[in-house]
Amino acid sequence: MEAAIISAVDSILSYVKQRQPEIIGLIRQFVECESPSDDPAAVGRFVELVSDTVAPLGRVKSYPGGKFGRQLVCEMTLPGRKKSGQILALGHSDTVWPTGTLRSMPFREAEGRLWGPGVLDMKAGIAFFIFAVRALRDLVLPVASKVLLQLNSDEEVGSESSRPLTERNAARSKAVLVLEPGTGLAGKLKTARKGVGGFTVVVRGRASHAGVDFSGGASAVVELARQIGRIAGFTELERGITVNPGVIAGGTRSNVVAAEARAEVDLRVLRLKDAPALERKFRGLKPFDKRCSIEVSGGLNRPPMERSPGIVRLFQTARTLARELGVELEESLTGGGSDGNFTAALGVPTLDGLGGVGEGAHAANESILVDRIADRTALIAKLIAAL
Repeated sequence: MEAAIISAVDSILSYVKQRQPEIIGLIRQFVECESPSDDPAAVGRFVELVSDTVAPLGRVKSYPGGKFGRQLVCEMTLPGRKKSGQILALGHSDTVWPTGTLRSMPFREAEGRLWGPGVLDMKAGIAFFIFAVRALRDLVLPVASKVLLQLNSDEEVGSESSRPLTERNAARSKAVLVLEPGTGLAGKLKTARKGVGGFTVVVRGRASHAGVDFSGGASAVVELARQIGRIAGFTELERGITVNPGVIAGGTRSNVVAAEARAEVDLRVLRLKDAPALERKFRGLKPFDKRCSIEVSGGLNRPPMERSPGIVRLFQTARTLARELGVELEESLTGGGSDGNFTAALGVPTLDGLGGVGEGAHAANESILVDRIADRTALIAKLIAAL
């Protein structure tokens, strides 16, 4: 039995290494098909490209994405007669990069890396999954579970349209494999993510002429400035709670006492149980200047991915399989959110960060390590076969 497992591992890794130039070629196609979240037509072109690529490997469907691009779901056709349960491989088709970014950040291979907008977050992960499926099919390695690939078109902007589809498919699954990039150049898998939310705080005061009738005004800007100190104080680092007033706006002219000001605030929580108290603090904000009023909107939009026993077991399985590939996997907690937050919150074991190993997501140095393409692709294939 052990010899058979080692043989299977060797055959998968060998298969992937032989096809690494093809994998790089597919990643290039994906990166050069730009797909910013706010351009449904561009996302649609990328979804069509992926659909055409996976069509020989399974049954492809797409679903409306509202004001965003369409959501893609493909049920893979894999060896093995009887399927029991379902595995959901989860990714997203949208990127943060506007159309035309390729002119200043062209796809290239240099310094042992692949570079380009979206290469790490997360077009490489999609390519890895496709070649993992190809390896299982071509090597005729049996898979016990039904396997779905789902790509969402609005992950980078909050998953408003795709969340119901994600939760529906996850609820039917025994495990979710998220194709987001790993953490750092070690490519650590993500077994916990903070929950993500945001509040908008609007202060309304009373306008007046700053020179003629200064006392007749009630400055919304001054009131907001005082509130910002209070809001920043909601941060509790020891509990994994961060609150960041990130965008501030207000007033019209320097010689007018401001009638309105607003702040956009990011919040992150490590545990779902901490969210209600934080929301009460925001809703309970009271003006220092009684002539001003405060209006608060928003809340938590991604629940935290908490490190559950099911997630730990799934990571341990991945770590064992990675060792057979000669890789020592580590796990990590990240403050960023993904669609894996939604699936983990349903109680479905979720393993995140199985995509590219690199750095620079959302930054000009976005890149993946070429020498981690093969082991990552093989790991995805082994996980699919093992679950």
